[in-house]
Amino acid sequence: MNWSLLFFLNSALFGVGLAMDAFSVSLADGLLEPQMRRRKVLGIAGLFGLFQAAMPVLGWALVHTLAHYFDAFLLATPWIALVLLCLIGGNMIREGLKGDAPEEGVKQLGMGVLLLQAVATSIDALSVGLSMARYTTAMALVSALIIGVITTVLCVFGLLAGRRAGTRFSGKAHILGGVILVLLGIEICVTGILS
Repeated sequence: MNWSLLFFLNSALFGVGLAMDAFSVSLADGLLEPQMRRRKVLGIAGLFGLFQAAMPVLGWALVHTLAHYFDAFLLATPWIALVLLCLIGGNMIREGLKGDAPEEGVKQLGMGVLLLQAVATSIDALSVGLSMARYTTAMALVSALIIGVITTVLCVFGLLAGRRAGTRFSGKAHILGGVILVLLGIEICVTGILS
């Protein structure tokens, strides 16, 4: 493939498509922490964008080095996302039902949870590396940058929208956020199996 308008359009479409899972999780995260500061919003969105950019590059590198192992791993990615998101979401639902949710204003989203979310929502982006196999190294990196920027921007909007709605749903935010994550995990798994 050559540098062309089609290349940039494909990269932008990949970015929007891949960002939808991260956007949904961002919405749930915003619901959980309605008092989230702007710096944390940017940090979470940046983390999701970084993972969404890194995974296609990793997939591209695997195609060029370990292609025969890559196919086997792709079969497991929907299940990995399902397990991670169901664990996180299930725990959030349990906390919401038991009333164990952290008090308002307490940091609720730690780095461990955020890293698991970033991996779970970006793991399907590894498969984009297959479609990038004919890209040069520079093209793969530029495409990944476009994907990462689009994901970051969409996640900022998701976090802000969730944060705004979170003040309205205060007591049920943990349950709603957990349900969103479980449903997202199921959707990723079913889509991955059927495709």
